[in-house]
Parts: sequence; structure tokens; C-alpha cells
Amino acid sequence: MSAALAVAVVGLGKIGLTLAAQYASRGLSVIGCDINAALVDTINNGECPIDGEEGLEERLAIALREKRLTATIDIVAAVATSDVVIVIVPVGLTGGQTPDDQTPDFTHLDAAVADVARGLRPDTLVVVETTVPVGTTRGRVGKALADAGHPLLLAASPERVSSGHIFRDLRAYPKVIGAIDEASWTKAEAFYSAALEAPSLLRVRDPETAEFSKLAEGIYRDVNIALAGELARYADAAGVDVTEVIDAANSQPYSHLHQPGVGVGGHCLPVYPYFLPADSGTKLPLAAREINDGMAAYGVSKLEQALGSLEGATVLVLGLAYRPNVKEASHSSALLITEALRARGATALIHDPLYSDAEITALGLDPVAGLPPEHTDAVIVQAWHDAYQDLDFATFSGCKVVLDGRNALNRERVEAAGVRYLGIGR
Repeated sequence: MSAALAVAVVGLGKIGLTLAAQYASRGLSVIGCDINAALVDTINNGECPIDGEEGLEERLAIALREKRLTATIDIVAAVATSDVVIVIVPVGLTGGQTPDDQTPDFTHLDAAVADVARGLRPDTLVVVETTVPVGTTRGRVGKALADAGHPLLLAASPERVSSGHIFRDLRAYPKVIGAIDEASWTKAEAFYSAALEAPSLLRVRDPETAEFSKLAEGIYRDVNIALAGELARYADAAGVDVTEVIDAANSQPYSHLHQPGVGVGGHCLPVYPYFLPADSGTKLPLAAREINDGMAAYGVSKLEQALGSLEGATVLVLGLAYRPNVKEASHSSALLITEALRARGATALIHDPLYSDAEITALGLDPVAGLPPEHTDAVIVQAWHDAYQDLDFATFSGCKVVLDGRNALNRERVEAAGVRYLGIGR
């Protein structure tokens, strides 16, 4: 495909904006679309609205300077001038009160597709990169476009990248593509060959296969972590260090055990099991969700046992983000840890160098401005950011116990500070 190829990226979140910058870096003409006018203005003013995404600020600046990328709130107009439309808007959960109430929330996707349909040209390829339930690309997106009177060039190619390393992952992983027909595949193949530096384009039979492959890889990780959590609980009871067990087991090439912790967060793993229909007959994914969501309370119960009681105690939680060095708190275990601490009568304080006090307070949590705090009876490590590497727990007034919720700390160093160390399965 020529450098004149025009691409509309619908959704300028962390992944969408990075994809737009990637396409522009390959010489394509990119229009980024989002309903957030302030975000669009920030981008067009030459500012990068996303922190912590390796290489994004530099690539975005180059793309804007070379006029290969612009942003707009007018999705219809952008689509009307594009050869390819990438849909990368969030599909989350409705957020019911119980796991049985958790269902996919298509609000943003449906609104975006309605705008795409209004601007779509007959020869324009639409690719759904959002992770969605099986059948969504053909049965929901395709139907909405067809109902608007458009012949379809349509494919599913779910993103499979991690925040903080998106450009790296785009180069490292095969690009999975499932198209509805040969014409759609031909155009998708030409587009992604021009737009990416992926090691290969992996064609699968249809959009449903592509959609399911993304769910399968995410659910595999969630189930694997749940198994590690179960093994960690048994290791605690047996007086064995589960990290040593896992290292030994994984020396055999058929074992790929993940690491246990105080829960699993992010936009992906806590969500994907609920994308499987309730009548699918699958049992393990939701059982794994229950186990992983229960690990926060398990960690807090270990802390309670060590202290004798949590009633009236002050506990500092290090890390609001769901994983180290990434500013993203979606489904963070910090929320479940705080809930478990409060249920036992403790005061939970949150510290995270990536977040302001106002951002922490907005989530209903209590921030602590600096480290060490004035007083804390215990510390829970939820996300071990690089900024925490030099912490000296001996300076934490009143601290008796550190619960290493990610098994990331050096036990000897903690105990040398005169503080009891607790791990998960250690």
C-alpha cells in the first residue's frame, strides 16, 4: 500500500493513540478520533496526554510535526476520507453487584460504530481491534454497518499488547487477523503489512476465531494465576516457599506456572471471563475469577493473624496501580485490599507516586502524601514501583509487619529493618 493510505483510528485511549502514532511512523496518513474534545485539543496542541508509554511522546511529536497525524471529534468526517477504519474503543462490564450480573457493556462500541456507519465508504475496510465477546464483529458491528446499507469489508484483529510496552509488543507478536471474506482479508493483509513491523500476519478462519483467540490467551493467564494462588495457600499451610516450588517446577519445559499475589487487575484479565456467555458451559474461568478476587482478603487475613487484630490499626498500601510503573487502576487489587481492611476495622492509607492525592480520593480511598508516613502498624505491597526500591522500612514508625503482596521484596532486607516479613505462599 502507498504512503497515501488514509487511516481513521476511532478511540484515542492508551492503545488507540499509540496505534495511531505507530501507523503514522510508517508513513500512513492518520486521523485519530475521540469524543473527548479536551483530549483531541491536547493532541493537536502537540502535547502527549498519556504518561508512561515507552516511545509514545517521541513518536507522537514526530507524527504531528510531519503532519501525518491529526485528531478530531468528527468521526463521521474522518471515516468519510479513510481507506481503513480501526475501532479501538473500550468494551467493559456493566458492573453488576454480583459476578452473575457482570455482562459486556457495548455502550461505547455501539456509539462509535453508529458514527462509522454514517461516514463509511463502500471500499473502506473496518477492523475491530477492541477485545470483544465472540460474534461481536460480525453479529453486532457488521450488522450495524449492513443495516446502514453498506457492503462490508470487515475483520477482527484484537490488540494483544501491554500498557507501557505497546510498541515493543507490536513488533514482537504475530498479528492475528480474522476477516469475513477474501476481499476483506486482502485489504487487511495489505494494510497491516504497511502499518506494522510484526514478525508475521497470522490469518485465522474468521472474525470469531480471532475474537476467541484473544479471550483464550487472557483467560489462560487468569486461570494460571488462580492456580498459583491456590498453590500458594497450600504452601503457607505446609510451610513451603511457593516461589521456590514454582521455579523448580518451571525448570521442566511443560510447566509454565505464573506467580501468585494479592489479586489480578487491569482492563483485561478481570473482564474477559465474563465475555463468555453464561450458558457456555464453561466453569473454570469464573472459578478462577473468584479465586483471584479472593486473594486480597486472603492476604489481609494473613496480616490480621500476624498482628493479632486489625481493629483500630493503620495499614499503608503501597501502589494503587494494578501493576508496577503503569498508571492504570482499573480493577486494581488495592480496591479489594482496602475493602477487606475496612471490614476488619482498620484504616487503610494509599500511596502511589503515579497518582495525585485528588486522584486517589476520587476513588474513595485515603491518600498519604509522603513516605514514610507519620505512623503505620503494617504495610501491604500491592504494586512494587521502581520508586519504592530504596525504601527503608526501619524508618516507618510503628510498623510491625510488611505483607509482600507480590513476593517482590528481599525478605532479609525487610527483617534486617526489624520488621516481620510475610509473603504470599512463603
